[in-house]
Amino acid sequence: MKTALFLAITSLVLGSTIASDEFDPVLDISGQELRTGIDYYILPVIRGRGGGLTLGSTGNETCPLDVVQEQQEVSNGLPLTFSPVNVTQGVVRVSTDLNIKFSAVSICVQTTLWTLHFDESVQKYVVTTGGVEGNPGPETLSNWFKIEKFEDDYKLVYCPT
Repeated sequence: MKTALFLAITSLVLGSTIASDEFDPVLDISGQELRTGIDYYILPVIRGRGGGLTLGSTGNETCPLDVVQEQQEVSNGLPLTFSPVNVTQGVVRVSTDLNIKFSAVSICVQTTLWTLHFDESVQKYVVTTGGVEGNPGPETLSNWFKIEKFEDDYKLVYCPT
């Protein structure tokens, strides 16, 4: 019984390791694979729910700037780039750790790389900027996001591996 359980666990671990190399590519609205280092806009799927993502101040502080959604659906927001933990692939894949960075210049000295931050004033986690690109490890854990498949679309999640 112990052997069978060990083999089942081993095959589960090996199966998930093999499958991780075969994650589907994320596709843009034209059906093309998302590429690293290329500018993209993140827009809501449902019309009438605002525009794309941009930089903005949500509190009393000017910097760092937070990731916010444009109120007007006609605004695409700011362009972003995606940098997967494994940059050599050149393709952005589903369920893969990646950095997300606005391509625009900011008035703040911090980078425009996304990071998760606990905002004491509202007692919630918010996505803000000022993260460190690359360098996976405990110090940069809050800088890694994923794109997950959600029905026929995608969603952004914070769930680093």
